[in-house]
Amino acid sequence: MNASKVLAAAALTLLAAAGAHAETYDGVHALTSSASRSEVADQGVVAARAGNAYGEAASSGAQRFTSTASRSAVNAEAVAKAHDPFASLDRRAFYRDQVPSAYSKPKVSFSRQAAL
Repeated sequence: MNASKVLAAAALTLLAAAGAHAETYDGVHALTSSASRSEVADQGVVAARAGNAYGEAASSGAQRFTSTASRSAVNAEAVAKAHDPFASLDRRAFYRDQVPSAYSKPKVSFSRQAAL
């Protein structure tokens, strides 16, 4: 019984070895360009200086921007946003995308103003 199993395994390995064909290696492909190394280097410099030819605004040049808000209004908005401790809360940073109630703004302020 053991001899038949060994014989069957040997027959299968011989069959697999005979059926396996490897690809032939053709080597490195032949160079098809007729440009010299210095010409290719010059073309690379020109292409690098040209910028992104496929960008959306590549050929439009510099874009002019005029703001409609005053400088003091923008400054006041920036100061208010910087002093708001809850302005940078992102619900995606919390479990199940919900900001915990401990982080919500209080409805009533318990701070007292100093009397003059």
